[in-house]
Amino acid sequence: MNALLIIDMQHAWLDGGTPRFDKQGVIRRLSLAATTMRQRGDQIVFIRHANDDALAGSAGWQVITELPVEKNDVLIDKTACDSFADTALLSRLRQRGCQTLYIGGLATEFCVDTTIRSAASHGFDVVALSDAHTTGDRSHLKAGQIVEHHNWVWANMAAPAGRAIRVYATSVAMTML
Repeated sequence: MNALLIIDMQHAWLDGGTPRFDKQGVIRRLSLAATTMRQRGDQIVFIRHANDDALAGSAGWQVITELPVEKNDVLIDKTACDSFADTALLSRLRQRGCQTLYIGGLATEFCVDTTIRSAASHGFDVVALSDAHTTGDRSHLKAGQIVEHHNWVWANMAAPAGRAIRVYATSVAMTML
């Protein structure tokens, strides 16, 4: 079984505030991935970050309405960049027998990157959805450059023995299921 991890696509980070690179395109592609994978019976996992800007239970903490959470989806709450750190994510994925994780969301250089690396270290094969993660401009680098850089890093990263990190556009990844 596969799982799609949709990381931190919450109102606090996507409504107003910092503009996000290709925000609407990323939302469309994550929605496509979720629909495709649900039809196959794969697991969809929404990961929510809680901090002072997105207090647990607040409107800002909720997943954006453009990515509806369905009854068989899993919600995992975290307080660190690593979606596995001090959460039930690993046990939930293992209970479902997940082997390959498809990953996208926000923010490329923080929670998405950390979770991709951690997933490989936890024994999963990883597919980074190259066009389904986003971030904002930083003082030293534009958001599009950050996305491009991380796609290159993930594609060239040495994964733990027996594991793979692959980088595919969402449309390609969904045809390979």
